[in-house]
Amino acid sequence: MTLILAACSSTRHVPQGKYLLDDVKINLNDSTGRLQVQDLSSYVRMQPNHKMFWSAKFRLGIYNMSGKDSTKWANRWIRKLGEAPVIFNEEASEADASQLLKAMENAGFLDAKVSVDTIANPRKRKMKLVYNLDAGKPHTIRSIAYNFPNDTLRHIIMEDSAHFAVQTGAPLDISNLELQREHILSRLRNHGYFAFGKEFITFNADTTEGSKEVDLTMTVKPAYKSPNRNSIDTHREYIVRNIYYIMDYNPGVTEDFVNYQAKDTVRYRDITILYGKNHYLRPGILNENCFIQKNRPYSERMVNSTYNALGRLSILKFINIRFIPVGYAGDLGFLDAYILLTPGKSQSFSAELEGTNSEGDLGVAAGLTYTHRNIANGSETLTTKVRGAYESLSGNLSGLIHDRYLELSGEVGINFPKFKAPFLREQFKRRIKATTEFNVSMNYQERPEYTRIISTAGWSYKWSERVNRNRHVFKPIDINYVYLPESTNDFLDEIAPDNPLLRYSYEDHFIMMMAYSFYHTNKRASTPWNHTFQDNIYTVRVNAEVAGNLLFAISSLVNHRSNFHEQPYKVFGIHYSQYAKVDGDFSYLHLFNPRNSIACHVGAGVGVPYGNSSIMPFEKRFYGGGANGVRGWDVRTLGPGRFPGTNSVSDFINQCGDIRLDLSVEYRAKLFWILEGALFVDAGNIWTIRNYPNQPGGMFRFNQFYKELAAAYGAGIRLDFSYFLLRFDLGMKAHNPAIGQDPWPLIHPRWHRDHSFHFSIGYPF
Repeated sequence: MTLILAACSSTRHVPQGKYLLDDVKINLNDSTGRLQVQDLSSYVRMQPNHKMFWSAKFRLGIYNMSGKDSTKWANRWIRKLGEAPVIFNEEASEADASQLLKAMENAGFLDAKVSVDTIANPRKRKMKLVYNLDAGKPHTIRSIAYNFPNDTLRHIIMEDSAHFAVQTGAPLDISNLELQREHILSRLRNHGYFAFGKEFITFNADTTEGSKEVDLTMTVKPAYKSPNRNSIDTHREYIVRNIYYIMDYNPGVTEDFVNYQAKDTVRYRDITILYGKNHYLRPGILNENCFIQKNRPYSERMVNSTYNALGRLSILKFINIRFIPVGYAGDLGFLDAYILLTPGKSQSFSAELEGTNSEGDLGVAAGLTYTHRNIANGSETLTTKVRGAYESLSGNLSGLIHDRYLELSGEVGINFPKFKAPFLREQFKRRIKATTEFNVSMNYQERPEYTRIISTAGWSYKWSERVNRNRHVFKPIDINYVYLPESTNDFLDEIAPDNPLLRYSYEDHFIMMMAYSFYHTNKRASTPWNHTFQDNIYTVRVNAEVAGNLLFAISSLVNHRSNFHEQPYKVFGIHYSQYAKVDGDFSYLHLFNPRNSIACHVGAGVGVPYGNSSIMPFEKRFYGGGANGVRGWDVRTLGPGRFPGTNSVSDFINQCGDIRLDLSVEYRAKLFWILEGALFVDAGNIWTIRNYPNQPGGMFRFNQFYKELAAAYGAGIRLDFSYFLLRFDLGMKAHNPAIGQDPWPLIHPRWHRDHSFHFSIGYPF
């Protein structure tokens, strides 16, 4: 393919007498350092064809593989995959130069200059474009004067002047003027000025010839005098008189909501509820989620809080809040608030059927999910799932005949759209806007050699803040109980005669833990009115959990003994786990442009068993390798430390640890259509916190661990379907710390030994 693309002329589809735009460069002369080439590049609309790895115009090459007859479907299909050549246009370059000049002037460089150089190559029919930008010295604000139509507005606005974006001595930047207008508008609308508009705030800059200093005047214009007696007074403070809920609002049908005819009217505290067919939401729920206050000034902040709170009620399909002026008294105006709600479907069913084929062993599974989004007229969401699976197994494994496999599972969960907890003030619960979730599940597994039941139960709180940039999950209690009612007499002795980890997985055990998770990102939400290119995005995730402390405290009080290390405490006759675990990840993404980026990732974690446990539960330990780890290894085949493993069932269980460290760097490039390419380098490993006999070489040592970091390199192809991404990665071992292995397969690679192929959904980080 590379040879074919190279053989195609890049100007094959460039008309005669025209030039292919080969490169665009911006030369910037700015002694202040305030202007950045990368920011100014966004004003240049005419850009050359996309380059992969900054050199090869891959998509243009695909386009050039098409014939010149555009009526043939094959040519049209190839052109759709590729990218048409960008033809140099002199008028477009002049328009871009004008935009660059305007951008510099808006930043305060009123004497900026822009010139355009074109470097043509007639033989290759290519054109290079160079924009020379001379910013000069910026104009700065020497003084700021303010004009107000009345003292009330002056007091409200100037009380917050310390937070103004425009200050004396700063450059005359148009963006700062706009920020100040937005800030003042927001402040006024949070002080009752419902109808005030940004157009009433203007700036006038007085410049003196030969001087770079500007005298700035900000004016708040008086209200327009309209002959219409029903016009809204824009410069008046408004008070909320009444709050109405219309529960069955039908957009497009219920136009006159002011005169809505309700089938039942309920007055609850400060709100009036106009019900339609049924009372599908309780008055208390509606009052809890209304932050608009009766007999208080209008506040845009409270309106947005009401939108956010009601948006968490899953029974609602549409939400709209309208305000109608209803009169004046002195300097005050009055508003009636109408909260228009449209309910959605309360119940739904879904079913799934899947088939499995594991190395010739055929199986089938079926599942059914029922959801009720308003189980108790408070928008509580009840979810019930049942699933059954059967797999017919064949073969004889060490005398254990696997002639069948049966699995039945059920899960029930309920979600409350509020913070359900005693001893907390109602004001705090409303402010935090948390959801409360309760889940119980049971999984029944039957095999000829054992029967196992896994039960879980949990109570958790979830909430977010700052436009979902910070997310929290707190689990005050989470219980995991594994029970084996029966097994063959020699089952554990055959698979794990001296392996406590493997035996633990098939013995009764009990975990009761408390956990907290935190997520933070600086990624801005994509909105129709905000298309600003964000070139640096980072994400932080932190998880912490502790288990067994409460049970250990109770056990010590009830039945204190000093030899609990040899004879651990039990609850209901079952040994319970006690440990603490913390892990976190930091991801950083730098976008060179919308099609090329580099991503970095650092992940670390540690788990410490103590008290009633000498080893971490198997399901709580870390593992190495896999699609989201060091991709030169299959999942659970790396580590711990220098432990070699043999890919047997026993070593599969042993290849886990109490400490993890992951390091990755990945270059990502959009190719064509939905295809993306990637090159990556990974490093990391896992370690045990103690020297366990079944994991020799796995213990973490500060003076040794850096030598035990495994490393891998590779490439990947991704299919980006917008809503989800399919990932195919091929990793190769570069450094292998395992005992008895070639430490540097990077130098002497062997395909069968060193490669690992991964298929996954979503980016690795």
